[in-house]
Amino acid sequence: MKVIAKIFVALVCLIYVACTYDPIVPFQEPTVSDTCLSDTVYYANTIAPLLNSSCAKSGCHDSKTKESGVDISDHFNTIQEVKLNDPAKSELYKVLNSSGESRMPPSPASPFTAAQKELVLKWIQQGAKNNACEDLANCVSTNVSYKTVVLPIVESACYGCHNASNKSGGIDLSSWDKLQPYVKEGSFLGSIQRTGTYSPMPKGLGKLSQCSIEKIASWIADGAKSN
Repeated sequence: MKVIAKIFVALVCLIYVACTYDPIVPFQEPTVSDTCLSDTVYYANTIAPLLNSSCAKSGCHDSKTKESGVDISDHFNTIQEVKLNDPAKSELYKVLNSSGESRMPPSPASPFTAAQKELVLKWIQQGAKNNACEDLANCVSTNVSYKTVVLPIVESACYGCHNASNKSGGIDLSSWDKLQPYVKEGSFLGSIQRTGTYSPMPKGLGKLSQCSIEKIASWIADGAKSN
């Protein structure tokens, strides 16, 4: 009877663990679409730049430091922090909405904006896919607006490292006027194009999509206006 009791307890424990903890989310092969759908959030285009510039940095949640055991430097490790069956309760999303010491990214880095948090949640709701898109055929790179086109790209790919509170390399890109010196000297475009001796940006990430680069280059060619 004692043996049966021990087996019963063991089974109960296994069931409890299985119900309490989500299993490891399996690896997903990356997919690239030649069309960017407006209602789809893409990991490579939006989520990866946002997380890597704000969270997966040295001393925090990169593949080397893994602060608190969390690594979000790539898709596989990032999706271990999500709950596909209950997106809003994903640890990745909850810490973005926390306050005080539990808030991520922690001070002095700027917190995610409401729009950025909504993108993370929507991506999880859509399956937290390892997806990307490159829609050059429909890329509109004329009459580019700073406020509606360039600013969202900079916020997603650059703000985590180059904001008013966290000026990595002494560089602050948190507003149009602070971006201007780097536009005029050519380092902003040179870095995202990864040409010459300019430091490739976003740091530690893949190159921005060709469409994004073309839009920024067109905006600069038109005078880099605050439009």
